[in-house]
Amino acid sequence: MKLIKRKDDKKTEQEKVEERREEVLAAGRKFKYPLQWTKHRVVVNTVLITIVVLGIIVTSGWLALYRFNMTDEMLFRVTKILPVPVAEVDGNNVLFSDYLMLYRSSIISIERQSSQNDSRGSLDDLRAQYRRAALDEAEEYTYALELAKELEIEVTDEEVKSEFERHIKIGGVDRSEESFLKIIDENFDLSKSEYERMLYLTLIKSKVEINIDENANKIAARVESMLASNGGDYKAIAEALGSAINYEETGGMVSNQNIDGGRANEAMKLEPGQESGRFLSMNGDGYYFVKLIKKSESEVNFVSIKVPFTEFKKRFNALRTDGKITEFITPSPEKQE
Repeated sequence: MKLIKRKDDKKTEQEKVEERREEVLAAGRKFKYPLQWTKHRVVVNTVLITIVVLGIIVTSGWLALYRFNMTDEMLFRVTKILPVPVAEVDGNNVLFSDYLMLYRSSIISIERQSSQNDSRGSLDDLRAQYRRAALDEAEEYTYALELAKELEIEVTDEEVKSEFERHIKIGGVDRSEESFLKIIDENFDLSKSEYERMLYLTLIKSKVEINIDENANKIAARVESMLASNGGDYKAIAEALGSAINYEETGGMVSNQNIDGGRANEAMKLEPGQESGRFLSMNGDGYYFVKLIKKSESEVNFVSIKVPFTEFKKRFNALRTDGKITEFITPSPEKQE
């Protein structure tokens, strides 16, 4: 005879099943929660490592660009993706990518042609000079973009395309686009899009200078009038206008592909004694007038008059004088092993 009843005896079969189920689940939690905690720590550690790595990358990039003035291709590609500034002009950022594009396109041919006997010091000096020139040029383009916005001046994709095609045919040579791209790659280390960017900046600056330089426009009109009345005597005009223009004689035959703002190329289109009329310099820094004296299949002899633009430079220099240009790097020779 049972004197004491066990508590379990009062439980129904359903209650016993539920109780057993809870015991099993409780035992499983001993394994589940430690695993969840481990996953949590993995996620936290991964985030922390990612932040540290990104910090190292950002710091290294900052040091490479702003401290050591490095200009290698990898950094150039990075700055094309990340629009970091190299300077500021009147509150507008000067893109590091534009500065590096201008610098690399200028120095690349010199570096490729330099021999083992070249003085490292002389190369470093050249690099410093070209970096200074590239930074000045990038700053000027940035200011031109600001003025273009104020004056509602635009350069369309079609204008860039037309200018690109004109460059392909410089010197009267019937090149293919592929061969021209090979030339700019070998001589300037530029892709098509990068070359088009340079053309765009040149065109926008030219349009701005034409718009704001009333004095240059008046002088060019006066040159046109004088040429029409004196039978195309360029030297007489040079003597009359003095320092307001630049007069130049080739003094003999030069290549029709001469790098001279497009004068040789224009002269090649003429016949001896003919004049070109006013045309814009290929680098957009003024108007040219050319008169052909003699030519062969690949060479020309000519005289020219240039009416330089001065107003833009005057305004830009005023910004520098007023302290409205801030540079985030100091161009100096690169330290190389």
